[in-house]
Amino acid sequence: MLQRYLLAAVVLINVLELVRANLYTDGGKPHRILLDTDVDTDDFFALLYLLKLNRSEFELEAVTINTNAWTDAGHAVNQIYDILYMMDRDDIPVGMGGEGGITEAGHVLPDVGGYLPIVEQGNATAGGRAFLPQGSRRYSPLRQPTSQQVLNEKISAGPITIFIIGAHTNIGIFLMRNPHLKKNIQQIYVMGGGVRSKNPTGCCPNNASSSCQPRQCGNPGNLFTDYTSNPYGEFNIFGDPFAAYQVFHSGIPVTLVPLDATNTIPINENFFKAFEQNQHTYEAQYCFQSLKMARDTWFDDQFYTSYFMWDSFTSGVAVSIMRTLHNQNGENEFAEMEYMNITVVTSNEPYGINDGSNPFFDDRKVPKFNLEKGGVHSGHVQTGLRDPFCIVQNGRGRCKDGYTEEVTSSDAVRVLVATRAKPNPDSNSILDRAYFKSFLDVLNHPHQTGRFNFTTQFPHYKEVFYKPDLGTKRLGKPVVFDMDMSAGDFLALFYLLKVPVEIINLKAIIVSPIGWANAASIDIVYDLLHMMGRDDIPVGLGDVFAMNQSDPLFSAVGDCKYLKVIPHGNGGLLDSDTLYGLARDLPRSPRRYTAENSVKTLDPGSKITILTNGPLTSLAKIIQNENNTRSVIQDVYVVGGHISHGDTDKGNVLSIDSNEYTELNMFLDPLAAKTVFDSSLDITLIPLGVQRR
Repeated sequence: MLQRYLLAAVVLINVLELVRANLYTDGGKPHRILLDTDVDTDDFFALLYLLKLNRSEFELEAVTINTNAWTDAGHAVNQIYDILYMMDRDDIPVGMGGEGGITEAGHVLPDVGGYLPIVEQGNATAGGRAFLPQGSRRYSPLRQPTSQQVLNEKISAGPITIFIIGAHTNIGIFLMRNPHLKKNIQQIYVMGGGVRSKNPTGCCPNNASSSCQPRQCGNPGNLFTDYTSNPYGEFNIFGDPFAAYQVFHSGIPVTLVPLDATNTIPINENFFKAFEQNQHTYEAQYCFQSLKMARDTWFDDQFYTSYFMWDSFTSGVAVSIMRTLHNQNGENEFAEMEYMNITVVTSNEPYGINDGSNPFFDDRKVPKFNLEKGGVHSGHVQTGLRDPFCIVQNGRGRCKDGYTEEVTSSDAVRVLVATRAKPNPDSNSILDRAYFKSFLDVLNHPHQTGRFNFTTQFPHYKEVFYKPDLGTKRLGKPVVFDMDMSAGDFLALFYLLKVPVEIINLKAIIVSPIGWANAASIDIVYDLLHMMGRDDIPVGLGDVFAMNQSDPLFSAVGDCKYLKVIPHGNGGLLDSDTLYGLARDLPRSPRRYTAENSVKTLDPGSKITILTNGPLTSLAKIIQNENNTRSVIQDVYVVGGHISHGDTDKGNVLSIDSNEYTELNMFLDPLAAKTVFDSSLDITLIPLGVQRR
């Protein structure tokens, strides 16, 4: 009799497992998932978690990249391609960018790139490399599938679930342009926002002195760079509040995993140690090394209480909910759930004002998108980190842009919200959260594992430094090349490297990241030098903001008002960051993203010539920091500026109408240009007129 019961129990368990593994959404098909990501570190943890799931249950159909938040488009798309290649999933399409726009009247054109939040989009087109394997797929100019193309194709194909783990620009624009396809989106899972959350970071410890000033401690949001003006916003929603509003108010069921829940699952020391001891697959190794780099470079000593499982936790909660058929209340293994009535704040009261901050209403007879005059979108829109409207003297900031606020008004939407991470039911485990165990188990499972890493794909690759023997040569003029990494700058660099060292001795390169390329593109410079056998030339990274544009409280953030003239898409940042797709063909240098002081590499007593092919920020900083620059710098050649000889002799900054005569290199940092030209240095100018001839 006992054997019968045991046999019946085994059969029942097997049947239940089969049922769980075959929860069909439509006629025996697995759940179709589309992931919209901003490719932050935690985002690819979420991506790999989804790729490891049983494909009979969950099929990741596509990845679209949000390009106006934590990453730049060119580096992000190639990183996603590499992860998919490692996981043998080159079948998954990746959408990114696009050259379409939104007209002044509010008509959404095809293939909007999503490089900017919707509120900033008008007529104009918004146009650390990881050690991953490299496949044949890569960004290619004018051939890269756009986000809107991929969304249209996959959502048109039938019922699908969308995970949003970045800003909502791509999905918001899609819903505005394709309302007829909402019916195919079964559910949207969102990581972001904070409803009843109280930020646990930035608090003074119990034994702190009276001089300790709490920062974002207790705030609903997590904008650590902006808590003095907006203590309510959370990064993903703040990245595009109006797009998030479209998502939440679309009528599609939304499940939100906000800071309320993610604040309760920090990457603690026990989890980190357990992860360090459980790296049995390439994907687990890759995730751990990335997490370790984040810990080792954290800005303070509070990593274990400040770094949380955000996006990967959201993936786990979503999948667990989806595994239970007709799950109305969101029961799952990893988070406690509750229905709440919320909205997304897109502007600040009082509504109906016209103060120049709101492009949807200011100076318009008819509001953009036919929005309601005096409605929830018609108030003040936060214009910057130190917006005077938002800052209250000796008080908490009052702006709420990007706040997922709990409300009782007619603007409320009923949303299923994760409120807390569930504890690990195994009280004997050092892992105190249920999801910790699932995350490590899934990543280390031997099925659907990564095929190789960079080392096993290229077994003969060696980290060799190639340095010429210049000891017997009479070296020529010592030159420092200051570049902003445009395509033209790379041609100039090739030229300088080909000139005999007896004529020009290229001593160092300074990279300016406030021009045509992102700071991370410094790796392209390293690779090019490696190819040319010049690993001896140091490369220094300049400031990431123009002079007087960095924030006085947070030097890592600032105003990009000049940089905004650089197009984001084709022909702009996207193509410079990838060297028009060619960067992937360069040999990999052992040197990667790092900052070195180029001036310190000079021989004692030597005087140098500086050639600048971009904004003059770095040179201006040298002038400010050196008492006698003429003792170090012999002369300077400046490519830039425009000497106009008439009304028709215009400059070359084509993306702004209010400044017809400026030249781009000078425009990107006018104060730096003034500092350089006001100095006593011997300067030769190669202006726009000469370049045109």
